[in-house]
Amino acid sequence: MSTTLSSSGAGLKRVYGKQAVLAAFVFIGGPILLFILFLVDISLGQADVKVRTVLEAIISPTDSLEHNMVRYLRMPRAMMGVLAGAALAVAGVLLQSLTRNPMASASTLGINAGAYAAVVTATVFAPSMLQGFSLFVALMGGIVAALLAYMLAGGIKSTPARMALAGMAVSMIFASITGALQLLFENQTAGLFLWGSGTLTQNDWSGFLFSWPWIAGCTLIALLLAPSMDVLALGDDTARSLGQRVVRIRFIGLLTAVFLAAVTVSVVGPIGFVGLITPHLIRLLGFRRHFVLIPASLIWGSVIVLSADICVQLFMKKFGILPVGAFTAMIGAPFLIWLTIRTIKMRTDSTGQHDMNVGIARRRLPYKWLMTGTVILFICSIATALSLGDLKFSPSELLALLTGSGSEFAKSIVFELRLPRTLVAALAGAALAASGMLLQGVVRNPLADPSIMGVTSGAGVGALLLLIVWPQMPVALLPAAAFLGAVTAASIVYLIARKGGFQPIRVALGGIAVSAFGTAIIQALVVVSGLKVAVALAWISGSTYARGWSDLSQLVVWPIILLPLAWLLCRKLDLLGLGDESASGLGINAHRTRLFAAAIAVALAGAAVAVVGTVGFVGLLAPHAARMLAGYNHKRLLLLSSLMGATLLVLADLIGRVALAPKEIPSGLVVALIGAPYFLWLMRKSLSR
Repeated sequence: MSTTLSSSGAGLKRVYGKQAVLAAFVFIGGPILLFILFLVDISLGQADVKVRTVLEAIISPTDSLEHNMVRYLRMPRAMMGVLAGAALAVAGVLLQSLTRNPMASASTLGINAGAYAAVVTATVFAPSMLQGFSLFVALMGGIVAALLAYMLAGGIKSTPARMALAGMAVSMIFASITGALQLLFENQTAGLFLWGSGTLTQNDWSGFLFSWPWIAGCTLIALLLAPSMDVLALGDDTARSLGQRVVRIRFIGLLTAVFLAAVTVSVVGPIGFVGLITPHLIRLLGFRRHFVLIPASLIWGSVIVLSADICVQLFMKKFGILPVGAFTAMIGAPFLIWLTIRTIKMRTDSTGQHDMNVGIARRRLPYKWLMTGTVILFICSIATALSLGDLKFSPSELLALLTGSGSEFAKSIVFELRLPRTLVAALAGAALAASGMLLQGVVRNPLADPSIMGVTSGAGVGALLLLIVWPQMPVALLPAAAFLGAVTAASIVYLIARKGGFQPIRVALGGIAVSAFGTAIIQALVVVSGLKVAVALAWISGSTYARGWSDLSQLVVWPIILLPLAWLLCRKLDLLGLGDESASGLGINAHRTRLFAAAIAVALAGAAVAVVGTVGFVGLLAPHAARMLAGYNHKRLLLLSSLMGATLLVLADLIGRVALAPKEIPSGLVVALIGAPYFLWLMRKSLSR
């Protein structure tokens, strides 16, 4: 008996000893590390300053140039980094606890994107509001985004996957609005691109002085809510039986989290993933009581942001100013991948039909009628695109020009400017739509799309690396670079999904993470290269502007080769829809079929991105519309999707060219403004089953 008691006592000592060591690491080591990072961050810059000088400037300042630079330029930046990291980390704790969702954070719920969109909108239409009400503007945008994502995901019954997908959809909507406003009102929004990627650059103490009372007050509210959130973790019914007002606590907590994110965005822009990473790291160390979790996350959130800013400072001398938000996204995206693999366990329908069953038209037209109507619509869109512009042509004039008549000036406009551009849009749209159709068939998920799966951003990274890092390389290698980037992104998603048996939601979440990582690299490359905002946004959004015959010749070979190969795989994709076991029983190698189909999809998307940039949603909209009209036969879907995708991008190019002439809206943005709301509806319908 005494032996048992002594062994139990020894075990308890080991447990408590381990907890004491971890507590010392978090609450003693954390502040010490934060102070060291604070000094290092201040010492770095275009002109390095010794740490000793930094300490002297803080403790016993003089009127010297170095001391003034430390106190009035670099200290505000470092202090703002501490505040931003603390605010986002505390917001992450509140959001994850109150929604009971490990994927919740200000970035994954779209709060950052909503706040940023609200600030940009106010900059354009009501700049006077930002003078004294910038926080209110950002807060309203964050609240709208949070409510939209929360309701779309199913409220308190949401799963981690639904929350992540809903937040991504909401972020896409607000990003589309923001991009359109920045392009249309370039002068009014000048300087917002870097800020929109998240930057700690401060010219004085005004940002810190404005934000610290709000952040301190919200953190105090969070600490006061800590005991109630511990009780809420036991379940709503238990919490009510213990006298907790669940609705009120959840409302106050969520509003506090949105407020923290809005304050941060209003000063330094949207810095993502800090609120996702930090609470998980602290929980992994064994701290789950909120009165401990909140201050611990506050400390280590600041550590993460200052670490990212030090990376920015180290690269600054060589590359210039970089966005801190891009670095936190590069850290956070792999963490999201790890979190997806570790914690998300989704149901998989063995037949696969359930995953794709998001609805088809109750009364379907015969397929030949559908194809005939789609071909006519495609031809009409081409003719309209060739006819409209600064110089308009009637149908008879256009026909005359196409048959060789008309003036040389009119011929040059049609044949040298409009026709190649329109054909590039058609081919790129067809390639992206076929890519989306193949990906949806491979993963049995109607939410699959080259942009959502990370393939588009990967291709964009490959193309931009060639253009910016190795500008001396021949442009003919651009498709190869885009293809290599797309393959890399697709391979990562494949490795993530393979372990989980290619569960559709796991694939989608892996794609979100890879896409976020690729987008962060693209933002950093754009800032480093010094591209003008309009050019950068056009590339990120995707544009067919000024595409000519050389671009067409660069693109055309890929669909000619790959679409027939896709056609040959369609029958096997039909059988895969029955489930892997049934397909194997019918002699289909499911794994090999997926690999071939995915490779073709990636190549098609990479070729399109190399020419028109990162156009999104075409691969989502066209295949889904085709499936609703024609059912699940993949041969029919391939033809119908390709035609619909071609028509969609041609019309988007036309709208972007003539809607606000002479200013052009990138065709990718036009598609996104249409596609993002449609994606919301599609996701809501598919996830509510």
